[in-house]
Amino acid sequence: MIAPGFTGSPLDRADHLRHDPNALAAVLGDWRAKLLRLDMGFVPDVGEDGTLGWTSLADAPADSEIVFLGLIDGKPHFTAFVDGMRAPAGRPAAMFAMLDRLRPEEAATYAAARSVLDWHSRHRFCANCGTATAMFRAGWGRLCNNCGTEHFPRTDPVVIMIAEHDGRALVGRGPNWPEGRYSALAGFMEPGESIEEAVAREIFEEAGVRVSNVRYVASQPWPFPSQLMMACVAEAEDDTITIDPKELQDAIWISRADVKRALAGDPDAPMIAPPHFAIAHTLLTRWADEG
Repeated sequence: MIAPGFTGSPLDRADHLRHDPNALAAVLGDWRAKLLRLDMGFVPDVGEDGTLGWTSLADAPADSEIVFLGLIDGKPHFTAFVDGMRAPAGRPAAMFAMLDRLRPEEAATYAAARSVLDWHSRHRFCANCGTATAMFRAGWGRLCNNCGTEHFPRTDPVVIMIAEHDGRALVGRGPNWPEGRYSALAGFMEPGESIEEAVAREIFEEAGVRVSNVRYVASQPWPFPSQLMMACVAEAEDDTITIDPKELQDAIWISRADVKRALAGDPDAPMIAPPHFAIAHTLLTRWADEG
């Protein structure tokens, strides 16, 4: 069974250490402690063997705030937030080329670090009173010393899904995607929605297809910046497509056989499959294997 991308990190998040100042001081002073090497755009060093680059805590910038990621093989691992760090807009090709080189478990560790750092970069001020906040709980929270409000990293829920009809799956492509690339439809959940309701709403809004009998398949953290992707399959009432051009450039129905060809990289397949680290790849793989 194929595992979703960005899962399988060896990190023990050791939550108990986040709450204990003395224990945290001890791991900060551990000579074995490692610091993840990242540039100001959150891009890591990746070795030829597909592993992340780490260095000593002594190399942390003087003005940085240190985030405790957790323990790997009993050794403490950290990342550092520096004021001014900001992820680049969009999805640069170089970033996705880097993800192609990372081992799956290394990508999962990177996803945790990137997501929490991106949250820090966007939440330096209190949403309650506007005062600058300070890192606490080993970097897994920010505290406002003016009003006392505690802020914690957020994860935005997203449904990602295919509709199926007569042995075919509905896939779409967004504007400015690479030529020939199609993927599962996706959208943010709204307040007051269940997963099933969000799946049905998003498919109808984007492709004009009404669905029922939604079934959950798998989930994945997606660190661009920080979503939880919940993959589902739904049954379509009919195969008439009416796309919303603000959301999709195109949408098509594709057979299991053609999905398998696309996943195998067949240049004559009717679509280019999503990258292996995207849960859309996992979703399409599992759906194709059902047949």
